[in-house]
Amino acid sequence: MAGSPASSVLIVTETHDVHADAMAATLRNLHGITPIRLDMRDFPRESGSFRLGRIGTARTLSHIPGLDAVTAVWWRRPHRSLVANGISSADDDFRQAECDGFLQGLLWSIPALWVNDPGADRTACRKIVQLETARRSGFAVPDTLITNDPDEAREFVAARPGRVVYKRTGTGRAAFSETRLLGPADLDRLATIRSAPTTFQDYIEADCDLRVVWIDGLEWTVRIDSQSGVGRVDSRLDTAVEFAPARLPAAVSKSLATLMGALGLVFGVLDIRLGLDGEYYFLEVNPQGQFAYLEIKTGLPIFHSLANFLVNADAAVPGR
Repeated sequence: MAGSPASSVLIVTETHDVHADAMAATLRNLHGITPIRLDMRDFPRESGSFRLGRIGTARTLSHIPGLDAVTAVWWRRPHRSLVANGISSADDDFRQAECDGFLQGLLWSIPALWVNDPGADRTACRKIVQLETARRSGFAVPDTLITNDPDEAREFVAARPGRVVYKRTGTGRAAFSETRLLGPADLDRLATIRSAPTTFQDYIEADCDLRVVWIDGLEWTVRIDSQSGVGRVDSRLDTAVEFAPARLPAAVSKSLATLMGALGLVFGVLDIRLGLDGEYYFLEVNPQGQFAYLEIKTGLPIFHSLANFLVNADAAVPGR
């Protein structure tokens, strides 16, 4: 199906986002579409309105033309509205809630194909939800404790038969935080988790790591030779190792499809670790994950696939 020449794709993201830049170029080159881009932090500096009457509805943002023509939305990097602070914190909270409620409602009411549905995206970003859903979907999941109780953390670590890693519990866009092996010095600092619940997990001795971009049932899988470099614990730390296209076993693909369906996601970037025991361990899924470097390293047409899905609701790439 040929894409419409009109701008029918909305990308909600940060102003400076290389993934959005690459997607815009892909949509123009493949489908003749110039997407609409929106940084939610531009509101309320820019005005907006929603009208509803007997003949239908109309949505406007002063700097974004064509919202009512949108047929697909990539919920890529959403933000809260950027509301200036005043004298009263109570007034600030009120205005922030009003602006966020308006802008989110304005966008979420668009009857479009969403990548991903904002409600599902928000729920799926919770690591506890991911891990429990992955277990129920048939994935192997490392034994895990997420807690802000130092004593419970010490008991968990002492009871494990092997090494333990620790990592942050959220998936928000804070400063990068790597997964690390827990050492004696870390045990002495466990009191700090009182105000920052932390994830403790069995360390999986690995053959390699896999990063999978999942687009509505289509898997783009990359094998990362993480154990040959400095990213043995956290594969994100070393992109100089070999990256190669790969395939998942049928049983793992089935668990993956079940997981994504249960989470209500049509798109996600997953981290899976292939253990020395031959088991494929689910680590996490990021509904807004990074994947440009996977395409650069392997040549897999991931942007092409996602662009096709946004335009035609079909992620297939001819010839692949």
